[in-house]
Amino acid sequence: MAPKGKILIVDDELFFRKVLKDALAGKHAIIEGKNGDEAISLALAHNPDLIIMDVEMPGKSGVDACKELKDMDETAAIPLVLLSAHAKKDDLILGLKAGADDYLSKPMNMNEVMARVDAHLRTIDYYSELEYKDLLFLLELSENIAAIRNPMTILRLIVKKMSDIVDLTRCSIISINDKEEAYVKASNDLKRDTEIKLDLSRYPEIRKSLESKQPIIVNDVSNDPLMDSVRQYLPAHSYNSIVVIPIIKNQSVIGTFFLRTSSPLKDGITLRVRKLCQLVANISANALLNATLFESMRTAQEYLEEMSVRDGLTKLYNHRYFYDRLEEEFSRANRYGTPLSLVFFDVDDFKKVNDNYGHTKGDKVLEKIGHFMKRVARESDIAARYGGEEFALLLPNTTASGAFDVGTRLCTVIRENPFEELNGGHITISAGISTYAGENLQSYEQLIRLADQAMYTAKNKGKDQVLQA
Repeated sequence: MAPKGKILIVDDELFFRKVLKDALAGKHAIIEGKNGDEAISLALAHNPDLIIMDVEMPGKSGVDACKELKDMDETAAIPLVLLSAHAKKDDLILGLKAGADDYLSKPMNMNEVMARVDAHLRTIDYYSELEYKDLLFLLELSENIAAIRNPMTILRLIVKKMSDIVDLTRCSIISINDKEEAYVKASNDLKRDTEIKLDLSRYPEIRKSLESKQPIIVNDVSNDPLMDSVRQYLPAHSYNSIVVIPIIKNQSVIGTFFLRTSSPLKDGITLRVRKLCQLVANISANALLNATLFESMRTAQEYLEEMSVRDGLTKLYNHRYFYDRLEEEFSRANRYGTPLSLVFFDVDDFKKVNDNYGHTKGDKVLEKIGHFMKRVARESDIAARYGGEEFALLLPNTTASGAFDVGTRLCTVIRENPFEELNGGHITISAGISTYAGENLQSYEQLIRLADQAMYTAKNKGKDQVLQA
């Protein structure tokens, strides 16, 4: 199989270069460098399709090399991904300000690395079908987005520019929240600052795109089987074709670029329109995520610190952050005389899931369990992936009976949900609960130990149950 693209990997540590090369060499041609000066000379000599470079290197750093590469006409357009350990947040911020397109954290999650590489290389083949005015439009859109921090301004700009260049009935960007509720955040036919909630049962094309994380094309709404259940609701003759493009960042859908054409289009959606939609979605992904984060957090440092305490798979808090908050909450409960409860649970027979369906499907199951935890938890609760298939839910100001109710609800939600990753099969959990209520415990370590013991007792008594310590 011919290589898809040339990737320049720059890292002074041979180990990390080898890890990346082993993962990527089968699909891509790899060029290696070990410092910032080599990054520049190799980029000029080989014109790679993507550069992956470490932030901290002897001599010329990755940050300085990034700035030089982005300042040169010959290399400015090459996508550049920075590698950084969590401890080097300040350097990473400087790199992003210097023009880096993306970043990855060490130690690396190879599934995420592959997804990012594919995303950055995917645009290479897309330009061939575009017209000159399309390329000018994409360039102008990129420049405008780069200068804007207000997310709503970005959204309005995208839908306006897109509707200007393609004849559309509607161009909308839809936001999907954690509860899988859909809101039209911007549309070319909506007034400024107007937001509409969508009933997703009437939008099978959006639902399918969200589930598959793939573009959905409906060339003829009057005949496509996907639209059978909602055809009665479709306004007659207002549009004939639909394009739905998921806006994806870090393997998670952060929204849906939803475009409807107004022309009859005998042959359905043209390749040009589809590629243009995909490119706009790609351009939008970084901008939308970054703009939203900059709006909700005062600095990029706060964002990076938040990401450093999250589990990469489930997006729950990680083991280290859980212990930090547990110590804080235990001290607070002790000081103010309020109860503190802990729900500790483990997925039953999870080894069989990995053995029978594979680790990728197993990861999907854990990711979905994290989603269920977020649904059950209150804003003040701390939901964490403790490790492997073990999870913890810390409940401040919650009595033993309240914690038992939460654990039971969590157990029920997970048990009653069919997992499509397991061909509709079901998962159960065993949970243990412990509560600090004044003088009964002397330390937060005891709170964990008691919940852990109760969890294993639940497993030994038949699993799929919640027991109080």
